Amino acid sequence: MDIEQARTFLEIIHAGTFARAAERLHVTQTTVTARVQALEAALGCTLFIRNRAGAKLTKSGEAFVKPAKNMMEAWEQAKKICGNSDYQAQQTLHIGGEISLWNPILIDWLLALNEDMPHLIIHSQVTTTDMLYQSLQKQEIDAIIVHSPRYLPSLVVEQIAEEKLIHVASNTQQIPDLFIDWGEEFTLQFDRCVPFNRRAAMQFSLGPMALKYLLAKGGNGYFRTRVVDRYIQEGQLHKVNGAAEFTYPIYLVYHKNNTLPDEFEQAKQQLLDQVKAFSSWSI
Repeated sequence: MDIEQARTFLEIIHAGTFARAAERLHVTQTTVTARVQALEAALGCTLFIRNRAGAKLTKSGEAFVKPAKNMMEAWEQAKKICGNSDYQAQQTLHIGGEISLWNPILIDWLLALNEDMPHLIIHSQVTTTDMLYQSLQKQEIDAIIVHSPRYLPSLVVEQIAEEKLIHVASNTQQIPDLFIDWGEEFTLQFDRCVPFNRRAAMQFSLGPMALKYLLAKGGNGYFRTRVVDRYIQEGQLHKVNGAAEFTYPIYLVYHKNNTLPDEFEQAKQQLLDQVKAFSSWSI
């Protein structure tokens, strides 16, 4: 196996087809095919299933993603070491979070890591829950922060915080009803309690957007306790008496195998320390 085979394997994943990978690598499609065949022969498995839609990873292909990335990172480090006698090897940590959790959890974790572990290279992303789990299963990412745990055999799920969603209303104008999509579990619980008809309410897919609207124009809806607490204290909002409250836990999900960076446990402790220090959250 050579480094070009690993590079070609990863390029096919990014490009989606052998043909586009060949264009991006500036080689012929025959060369790409030959490299994949040689790689599969060396590994003793099939990495891709090719069809009209493109190239899809097999189970073996998904398992090889992380080792291939490690090979490329090791190669880049080797080139730097050879070219710079003062070079210090660095590890890369890939982390991600749901859109509603980037502030403050993900951003504060990044700031803490930068301060206490500056030698660690951090790659971060914020996207949907489904996309995060897909990246996690393909081993394109090391750990994710989410509201929805999925207990898969290869993953470790740790609850890191317990949040609540409470019903609040503006002190100046209590209509319209605002419904925020906090996920499938919340929607099921909400419909059982029927605080208001969500189908007739203004719909929001993002909590911060709904809260901005509520503070500017009025209305009522369910929001995270630590986000709205300051506005309750300031007299802009109030809790709706007798309204149901919903739990909204936050989880850290990561691989249980040994492909994680050596310093992951230290990085995880930084996250746990940051979560404990949170007293109030901004929008």
